[in-house]
Amino acid sequence: MSTYVLVAEDDRKQAELIRRYLVHDGHVVTVVHDGGTALREATRRPPDLLVLDWMLPGLDGLEICRRLRGESDLPILMLTARSTEDDLLRGLDLGADDYMTKPFRPRELVARIRTLLRRSRHTARPASVDPPSATAPVAPVDREVLTVGRLTVNATRHQVFIHDRPVNCTPGEFRILSAMAASPDRVFTRSQLLDCLTDHGRSVSERTVDVHILNLRKKIEISPRRPQQLVTVHGIGYKLASGNHGA
Repeated sequence: MSTYVLVAEDDRKQAELIRRYLVHDGHVVTVVHDGGTALREATRRPPDLLVLDWMLPGLDGLEICRRLRGESDLPILMLTARSTEDDLLRGLDLGADDYMTKPFRPRELVARIRTLLRRSRHTARPASVDPPSATAPVAPVDREVLTVGRLTVNATRHQVFIHDRPVNCTPGEFRILSAMAASPDRVFTRSQLLDCLTDHGRSVSERTVDVHILNLRKKIEISPRRPQQLVTVHGIGYKLASGNHGA
């Protein structure tokens, strides 16, 4: 079954190049060239993935990302001419799942899109898994429902709950939380959690993980500034504590 990709890019030559590569890869593609149209199209006919240029006329990519994240976990790959770490982290902070800086190679763009689509399907099978060692790489989550204290993660349905309250997570946040929920109380390094977000061998700052952790704390902690479940282990990384921490 073909996947539907929405491309929001104001450079018409660039947009056509992206469209051709994606169609050749088997996707159904719609291209728009301004922010208002991109938001309306994504709301009217939600795509399987959005390729989103940062500097769109009208609404920019960051504002579109912020609005969509309020109601959807749609995978978003952001395109940007900005290359500073702070700029890129702003995009991730607002909910983008991946980014590419311009100029980029179209084949790499297609590969990134394949990976995001594959991860968003979350077709993990139930299985018994022994907790990995503290130094082992992060293993895929194979159990369907993971419960850690007041937190429940359903891997196949891509759902997170605090008690009975649903929590809307981006795909990147969900991958990190799923890996940690599979091994409660295990301390994960930033490098290990970064493995959940990328498998292209590309260089991405480990601060990306910090941004996702910050966003997750806002969503699952009673007091995000004083986290009790998603806690920092100074000098190493993070862990998901297994105790029941409040209502």
